[in-house]
Amino acid sequence: MPNSELMPIGVFAQRSGLTSSALRFYADSGLLPPAEVDPVSGYRHYGADQVARATALRRLREIAMPLAEVGTVLDAEAGEAARLVDEHVAGVVGDAAAARQKAAVIKSVLGGDRPGLLIAALKGPVLADAVDHVLTATATAYGPGTAVLTGVHVEAGHEAITLTATDRFRLSTRSLVPARTAEQTWVGTIDGDDLRAAVTEIRHSALVRIEAVPHGIRLRMGQREDRHCRLLYGEFPDHRLMLASLGEVTTRATVAKDLLLRALEEHPGECIALHISGHGVDVRSPNDEHPGISLLATVTGEALQIRFETTTLYPAVSTAIGPDVMLDLRGHDRPVTIRSADRGDLTTLAMPVRAEYSS
Repeated sequence: MPNSELMPIGVFAQRSGLTSSALRFYADSGLLPPAEVDPVSGYRHYGADQVARATALRRLREIAMPLAEVGTVLDAEAGEAARLVDEHVAGVVGDAAAARQKAAVIKSVLGGDRPGLLIAALKGPVLADAVDHVLTATATAYGPGTAVLTGVHVEAGHEAITLTATDRFRLSTRSLVPARTAEQTWVGTIDGDDLRAAVTEIRHSALVRIEAVPHGIRLRMGQREDRHCRLLYGEFPDHRLMLASLGEVTTRATVAKDLLLRALEEHPGECIALHISGHGVDVRSPNDEHPGISLLATVTGEALQIRFETTTLYPAVSTAIGPDVMLDLRGHDRPVTIRSADRGDLTTLAMPVRAEYSS
């Protein structure tokens, strides 16, 4: 290779984001040998065509991939390399979840592993379904103070336990009657990922005792191992005030859940418009550039057109219980309440989008 195409190790380090010492290490390990080594001075030179490999190597190490796996990924075809990266990330995520769970157990043991305060006892399948329903309204943390939006707010009383989640675009709340009276009322926001990881075991447990312990809750599931779910600190949005301030329902539509979901699945755009009138519910494009899908519905009140992001409306409809959903609407710019036509213990809100954001 002509010397004009080579660069000394210092320049190559700046181009690749690797330190000179790291480059020496990777050269000695055989992952990234220099293009040339001066036989007299021992100076190492790299080619411009090695920058991409060096950058990929650095990024793989940043996600804690072992050296042996890094070499396999770098030498693999694109499809196989992507599969190996996904496999590694899945392992890291699994290890992190296991570490969080063990840490919760350790903290409980350090606290003396005292019996927790019983806040509810529920049938496992019932609790698992409720957790699945409300988790659809959780968010991904995207800034300071948003951690509580990734969790499920739990309010346990003597008569009921209520699970609520919101990402400020959706809100889902479900109230359950406990199988056993609670010892004391309790309120807290529980990590959504911890609950999500425990759902399968919850579902296969006849009875789940939910106990308040330091830093979270403990799920006791009979013959199964206890699960600990972490408490999230921060102020959860006042969802009761949000529900109380919705305003009067001006339009109500009852439509088959499966038909509405199918219409949302078949719609090609990211945003949809619902045209609701005495003729039924039409699922259309906001600007009518695609043919609409007409659904039979029982409608009372005013005719209305309202727009939603599909990623907001679809999960809200999919978690409804039973064959029919009831849409309570208050205007084109107000949240819609989505309820099961025959079950009132699950309520979901979905925020519409303004016309200028749906074009």
